[in-house]
Amino acid sequence: MPQQSRYSDSDFEALMNKVILTLEENEVSRDLQLMVLGNVITHILNTQVPAANRKAMAEQFASVLQKSVN
Repeated sequence: MPQQSRYSDSDFEALMNKVILTLEENEVSRDLQLMVLGNVITHILNTQVPAANRKAMAEQFASVLQKSVN
């Protein structure tokens, strides 16, 4: 069964496109893009996820990321 998202496709696409456009407008290299996005993820985990849940959520995120590139 497909997973339902609590966010609309249009909301998701609009935000994702803004992030991509910002990176492209600044002609950011691939390595710097990955570093920045990784630090954003770390910031979100450290500021919005209880310490007891961070490791599990980071592992889940990494797992989903790995599956998305296969």
